Amino acid sequence: MYHKNSNKDWLGSAVIAALGAGIVTSFAVSQGQNPLVGLGITGFAAVVALLFDRAGLV
Repeated sequence: MYHKNSNKDWLGSAVIAALGAGIVTSFAVSQGQNPLVGLGITGFAAVVALLFDRAGLV
């Protein structure tokens, strides 16, 4: 009815996931977390979001 699987936008999913994780990670970095760990967390969140999007879980 809503064409859930039509026109999947993997780039949009990656950007949205990276922005969401980046906001949380920037707060953690401001509290003293290593910035490289923060970038790793942001990258991992983007990859997981892409996998979920490709698998049709979201």
